[in-house]
This record gives sequence, C-alpha cells and structure tokens, in this order.
Amino acid sequence: MMITVEEAQGLIREAISPVATETIALSEALGRVLAVTARARISHPTDNVSAMDGYAVRLEDIPSTPIQLRVVGESAAGHPYDEILKSGHAVRIFTGATLPSGADTVVIQEDTEPDGNKVTVNRIEPHRHIRPRGQDFLTGDSVLVAPLRLEARHIGLLAAADLPWIEVYQQPRIAVLSTGDEIVLPGEPRTAAQIVSANGPGLCAFIRNHGSIPVNLGVVGDNIETLQDAAEAAERCDMLVTSGGVSVGDHDLVLKALCDLGLNVTFHRIAMRPGKPLMFGRLQNTKVLGLPGNPVSAMICALLFLLPALDLLRGLPGHPPEISLANLSEELPENGSRQDYQRALTKLDDDGRLTVKPFNKQDSSMIATLAQSNALIVRSPRASAAKKGDAVPVITLKSLL
Repeated sequence: MMITVEEAQGLIREAISPVATETIALSEALGRVLAVTARARISHPTDNVSAMDGYAVRLEDIPSTPIQLRVVGESAAGHPYDEILKSGHAVRIFTGATLPSGADTVVIQEDTEPDGNKVTVNRIEPHRHIRPRGQDFLTGDSVLVAPLRLEARHIGLLAAADLPWIEVYQQPRIAVLSTGDEIVLPGEPRTAAQIVSANGPGLCAFIRNHGSIPVNLGVVGDNIETLQDAAEAAERCDMLVTSGGVSVGDHDLVLKALCDLGLNVTFHRIAMRPGKPLMFGRLQNTKVLGLPGNPVSAMICALLFLLPALDLLRGLPGHPPEISLANLSEELPENGSRQDYQRALTKLDDDGRLTVKPFNKQDSSMIATLAQSNALIVRSPRASAAKKGDAVPVITLKSLL
C-alpha cells in the first residue's frame, strides 16, 4: 500500500531524535546547529560610549548657548578619560570612546568652535549621541536561542558576547551505499551495459551541504551477502542511505538483504512521481532510508525526505522544503493519481511576478534537466488541468539541492 508524501514525512519526523552535543571553538561553528541557548558573558557596549566625534559635557553646565567650556582631556576608543568630569569642563571624545564619569551629553563637533584648550558650544541636543551600556544586550541576556543553524552574522554576535566556546549538535554521520551490478564509479572501466554512478557522489555532496558527514560505502552489486556486509559497515553511523534495489524486481535485493538482518520497515512505496519505490525503517540503532535508483528520483526524494531527516538529527525542526506560488507560463494537463514533482525554471516577468515553466521532458533518468532546474512544480494527485497564468505551488531549489 502506498502512503502520501506528507504521511511519510510525518513518520520520519516521529522516528528521528537529535544526535548528541559537543562543545567546539567559535571559529569552527559556522554552519553548525546551536544546541544550548547562548547567554552573553558581557554587556554590549560594556560602558556608555559616544556615537559621534565631539565633546563630552555635563548638560547642567550649559543653560544656554553659545557657551565656552574648558577642554581638560581626551577620550578615544580603548583610551578613556579616567577622571570625573567637573563643572565647566569638557572632554574631547571620539566615536566608540567611553563617556567620562559625570558626562551625560555629547556635543557633535559640527556644533562647536575649538580654540586651544577651550571650546565654544553653539548648539546642544540634551542626552544625545550616547550609546548606553547594554543597549545591544546585557550580561546574562539570551543572545541566540537554540536550536539555530549558525550563520556568519550569528558568529559575530557570539563573539561580541564573549563566547569563545559553544555547545552544538554533533554532525550526523550518514552512510551512503549505491547498489546494482550495472553501476561503476566515475573514471572506472565499464562495459556498454554499465552506467556511471551519479547517486553516490550526488548524495554525498547533498549530505555535506546540509551539515552532515557522508561516509561513502561505494558501490555494491546485486548480491545478498555483499549487501549485508556493506549494511553492517554502517552500524556506527546515524543513518544508512541506499540508492537502488528497493523496488519489486527480481534484482532489487536491498530490501530483502536488510530484512534478513532484522530491518524494521516503517513504510515502503510513496504515492509520488518520481520516486515511488522509497523505503524507510530501522536496522538495530541505525535509521535506513532506501532511495530509488534513478538519479532524479533519488535526488528529489533526498530533498523531500533525507533533508528533513538530516535536520532532525542536527536538532532542527525538520520541516519539509517551503512551498511558494508562481504563475505558469504554459498549460499543464490534468495530473494522475500520484503527487508529481516537475523540474522547472522560474523567472520574474516584466511586472515583477514570479513565473514558472516546466521542462518538456520529465524522465526520471534525465539528471541534466535537474541540474538546469531552479524549482520544482508540485502537482497534487488528480490536480485539474492548469492554464497559462494560473498560480501553482513550487519548491525553489536555491542551495537546497
């Protein structure tokens, strides 16, 4: 019995828990997933600082303007004026410098006339041009809430909060196994009946791109014992991903080989195109995702099912890819009984609307078409024929695939 895409994604979500955590240096944290909410060890800024170049003054000393004050020192970033500012005095101050004790206003230099050790204040804005201590965050504040995939802007914030070490989820280890007597690795000698493996390299790149560590088990032929040996080599990994051999043909032996080892199958076969022969289950402590052998089917299934699984292992929510709307640039016929994912190109028209055009050929072996695509049109089972200009759901690929 086939289940829907949404049902399969829900079953994967129920079955997967995050991996363990580890503490790493901030310099190594880009792309990792924060496991514990980060709290600042210092305030930012650490003291009241000037937002402009000018003069630090006491507002009570300036009942009206113009007025002349005595300049008694200077405060620059990293070199503060350490004395208390007294009545009738001013301190030359620069952007980012600590405000002297007693000062409560910065007069910008454009509103002053310096003359030796004196300065005339021609205009003043009370309590202005000061960044107060902790304006950004205070010591102990939550600066980043877990879980969160860390980007460059987050790394800068953690550094400003004086957090040189952070706790993140470990990178999941994902075993990748390509199967089939007809499959050879790129560059290997081959016969006319053999094909070069696209799935192994493609899936390893996909896994690495999504923050996990691929463990490439290579290519295994259609033999029960060698398939089982390869599966046992994945025992220390968090997940085993296979490609090929999970359909119902005489040479599709992956499911049988794994079941003989004790595989507990959660589901097998999805009502979707491309990618119907998809399997998910558990072999002892290792989750197993069996992808179809056709390269387009394998990669689209990786996007829909492997990506949420990787995110779940990394401590993220594991949502499926986001769906938006685009306007068709040509007609589409009525869809069949399976949910369809059509390779397509999107672009903005002259009115700024997002339009989408499916490729004419959608054969699941045509990986060049997938490489040229920047979107997938999502067609529900039994979807009615769609006219040019109709809004249809799309998954924008960007850096996902």
